[in-house]
Amino acid sequence: MAALPAVLSILAALLWLPQAGLLAVAVSSIAVGATLESLVLPAIGVLICGLARAGLDAAGSRLAWSAARARLAELRGRAVTALAEHSPLDAGRLPSGEAASIVAEQAEAIVPWLSRFRPARLKATVLPVIIFLVILPISWAAALVLLIAMPVIPLFMALVGWKARAASEAQMVELGDMNAFLLDRLRGMATIRSLGAVEATTARVRDEAQSLRLRTMTVLRIAFLSSAVLELFAALGVAMVAVYIGFHLLGDLPFGAWGGKLDLAQGMFILLLAPAFFEPMRELSAVWHDRAAGEAGMAAMERLAAPGPQLLSAAAEPAPTQRFPAPALRITGLRYRHAGERDALPQAIDLALRPGEHVALMGPSGSGKSTLLGLIAGLAAPDAGRIEIGGQALDADSAAGLRRGMAWVGQAPHIFAGTLGWNVTLGRDLADPAALPGALRAMRLDEVAARRGAAAIGENGAGLAGGEAHRIALARIAATPEAGLILADEPTAHLDGATARDIADSLLRLARGRTLLVATHDPDLAARMDRIIRIGGPGLEAAA
Repeated sequence: MAALPAVLSILAALLWLPQAGLLAVAVSSIAVGATLESLVLPAIGVLICGLARAGLDAAGSRLAWSAARARLAELRGRAVTALAEHSPLDAGRLPSGEAASIVAEQAEAIVPWLSRFRPARLKATVLPVIIFLVILPISWAAALVLLIAMPVIPLFMALVGWKARAASEAQMVELGDMNAFLLDRLRGMATIRSLGAVEATTARVRDEAQSLRLRTMTVLRIAFLSSAVLELFAALGVAMVAVYIGFHLLGDLPFGAWGGKLDLAQGMFILLLAPAFFEPMRELSAVWHDRAAGEAGMAAMERLAAPGPQLLSAAAEPAPTQRFPAPALRITGLRYRHAGERDALPQAIDLALRPGEHVALMGPSGSGKSTLLGLIAGLAAPDAGRIEIGGQALDADSAAGLRRGMAWVGQAPHIFAGTLGWNVTLGRDLADPAALPGALRAMRLDEVAARRGAAAIGENGAGLAGGEAHRIALARIAATPEAGLILADEPTAHLDGATARDIADSLLRLARGRTLLVATHDPDLAARMDRIIRIGGPGLEAAA
């Protein structure tokens, strides 16, 4: 089935042979004074062949395009699934801007590569050989001219192709980097303005755009060069055949026809087939740059879908499991290492939290606090050790169910483009319809909700005042009372003192009757916990 579009395309091209034969016979008949009536049958034959060629070519193109789109959909599905299952703890995870560029933009280059280049390559392999074998019994000289002109073209195109592929890969890397850069700067626009760095950012965007323009023009120059060389050799080949046929019919070049002399019909037939001999190579040249871009796009998609550290049980529908309103937490011999890098946890972690206990996790940057919280949330599988939540081991089978009983709040909560209420529920149907208004009141967001109404919040919290994004993150916890374990990663980082105290107060109110583990550098927040555990030294140090 995959080869059917190319086969249809070849059959369409082969119909030119009877068309050319009928046209040659008709011209020869006209030259000897044939009547108009005698040309009706050849004309009907030419028309039928032309309609059949158009139908087969359209069907082949349609099938090739449909197959290419289906293949792209499959690749995108694999890539998106891999992204969804990929652990956020993986240091080699692609930036979101680059991943979005690959899936949405670079992947589109695969369609013309599959739908146009592959059929064109098969035609360029098969059709010239057939035409050569058809011309050879008529005139060995004309066949020899075509045979000499033909090999130069694929040789040069192969040399150009190596350069084109490298240029396309470099262009796609540049495009991905620029998309990642733009997304990062858009997210930090408020910070850029507050720091007065707008001009510097504009200059950087201008430099990135100029670099991308230069790489794009390099790809286009190579594409035009390959087309120009092909047209040159194809034109020379057709011209030499035409010169030979003309002088042969005039009697100046009497050789090349297997001991005889070509008649007008045979000469016209060869002349009509000579451009068709080079036509597949012209088509291949026209889509040659599609090959370079398509292979680069395919490589980028495969890199995106490559296996890596995964979430523990990323199933969309987790299996039901026992609920622990305030579970105990026990960690034994926990170790984790980023792929190809140093240990993310410099020491084996052993700790235990009692049900409903509030614990602060403190230590210098890089000591593994955030990594430890991520492992407890099942964002990756540890290299060694065991995590038990409410007496149940955290593994691939239990992670999805245990996650239902967890809540997470970080130092930079992501706010999606949408209403305030949607950002709290995240599209979930809450068991208690009153949970959303209650969560908004608890986090003092009810006035904000009333003021904004159905107005959407901008991506990443555009339009919110300071601290409101953190309150939305806490409201998400308030709206999910079944979460008995709260994991908080630097919840008061980058906040002023008053806002940090307000967020800490709200977090502690939410944590009543729940188990709370907070990774923090904030000594005021840590002092309000039941216990402080310090990591990053020769061993764990606990303080009451």
